[in-house]
Amino acid sequence: MKKFENKIVVITGGASGIGWAITEAFAAENAIVYMLEINQEAGLFQLESHGYSTDVIKCLACDVSDQGQVDTCIKSILSVHDKIHVLINNAGIAHIGNAVTTTESDMDRVYQVNIKGVYNCLHAVIPNMVQTGGGVILNMASIAATLGLSDRFAYSMSKGAALTMTYSVAKDFIDKGIRCNAISPARVHTPFVDGYLAKNYPGKEEEMFEALSKTQPIGRMAKPSEIAALAVFLCSDEAGFITGCDYTIDGGFTKLNT
Repeated sequence: MKKFENKIVVITGGASGIGWAITEAFAAENAIVYMLEINQEAGLFQLESHGYSTDVIKCLACDVSDQGQVDTCIKSILSVHDKIHVLINNAGIAHIGNAVTTTESDMDRVYQVNIKGVYNCLHAVIPNMVQTGGGVILNMASIAATLGLSDRFAYSMSKGAALTMTYSVAKDFIDKGIRCNAISPARVHTPFVDGYLAKNYPGKEEEMFEALSKTQPIGRMAKPSEIAALAVFLCSDEAGFITGCDYTIDGGFTKLNT
């Protein structure tokens, strides 16, 4: 029997990058996965192109920054299933800039998705977990939550909030059978990285990719599947004694860089 046989797993931003790797990893463990995606059409295309049935992985249109949309999606899931076993708050957006170059609209945009989006999902899902005897929540933070990274002012702010929300939820609901943890990756090789390099360093993509990879002592970026493997473990019964923790997965970046 697989680890998540017939368990309901909700993943925000589950159709691309790290989110897609997490989606596939949970589907491989026989979970019934619901992806909440702002672009449902792109999510459905991802499923079709990878040969997944919508009986195994379902994609619901949802802007996580909109509480009404989140509530509607969660209610639609609970109209079919009695319980949500796992919530993974993965949806997020990046921003480059410092406290001067970051505009008010930049700050608001990052806040709406990376902070309010996490809150909206917690607010919608936790009551069901309390009512049904518990569950597991995993928030995607970042090494930017605890380190000073250049030109990541708004992004670092948002991931710091995701991390402290993790601690708060773990504390407030530990007696309700809810575990809540965070994962803090360093650089991960996703399509976002490739797009960033193509846009900002045309003709020098390989050179810059190598340079970015070498900023991590291990000499490379993480694979999305490595983040997904940690997510599956932290949400499984094998991690039943783990809550209120932040798991850094960074190739030695936070401890070994000098």
